[in-house]
Amino acid sequence: MTDSRLEVLEAEAVHVLREVAAEFGRPALLFSGGKDSAVLLRLAEKAFRPAPIPFPVLHVDTGHNFDEVIAFRDRRVAELGVRLVVGSVQDSIDAGRVAEPEGRWPSRNRAQTVTLLDTVAEHGFDALFGGARRDEERARAKERVLSFRDAFGQWDPRNQRPELWNLYNSRIHPGEHVRAFPLSNWTERDVWTYVERDGVELPSLYFAHNRKVFERDGMLLADNRFVERDADEPLVERSVRFRTVGDMTCTGAVPSEATTVAEVIAEIAATRITERGQTRADDRAGAAAMEDRKREGYF
Repeated sequence: MTDSRLEVLEAEAVHVLREVAAEFGRPALLFSGGKDSAVLLRLAEKAFRPAPIPFPVLHVDTGHNFDEVIAFRDRRVAELGVRLVVGSVQDSIDAGRVAEPEGRWPSRNRAQTVTLLDTVAEHGFDALFGGARRDEERARAKERVLSFRDAFGQWDPRNQRPELWNLYNSRIHPGEHVRAFPLSNWTERDVWTYVERDGVELPSLYFAHNRKVFERDGMLLADNRFVERDADEPLVERSVRFRTVGDMTCTGAVPSEATTVAEVIAEIAATRITERGQTRADDRAGAAAMEDRKREGYF
């Protein structure tokens, strides 16, 4: 049953990748270095082999990424021979396009929106593949497989096109673009099961390792140079792993002893909290935090 489900999900994702590549002139694949984008990149390999992937990989770099993730990104891009486009949040800050976040949670995640939209405009991208899944968060559950964005890059959940029988309307006006989500119907467990079945490589952060962390508002943050610890936030060394990969300033670790994919799958099966709900501080800002960011043009 698991193999059959994965085959259906894989076929659907490959169909979406091919459909968008055929219908749009300048697509790109959003790649954060996380597990979902790593699986999406593997699916793109399969969708177009033996030809190379016919579009670039786009990474919006906050400047606060884990070193392991950047090293993984550069290695995979080099292995596949695809073009890497990097949008830098630091460049946006230096240009006065966004302000450096301050306060107790100095996350640059929200600032990525301006950098992303500027990069889309600069390169003329008309479609962006993303690894978002509907099970992650309530705003993402509202997304269509092809999510239309207006000329300002904004998303209106009430102004999306119906998708019947896997038929997708790809017509857009000049200046508009779409976000395509081939993994919409996957779950976190599906992703990890596919990683196990296909041998997809992931950054080492996803597996248990000893790391210095400190607790802030119930979340374990990795020791990093971007966050100043308070006096009551001592560093401790714990065996942890990360369920999701993002800005170091807002991505929490979870206590874990899971060092293999099979152990991670067993761990996921026992939890009732989504990865973003458990480990992303920026999603705790309010019940509609993600939807507010998406309306502005976030991933």
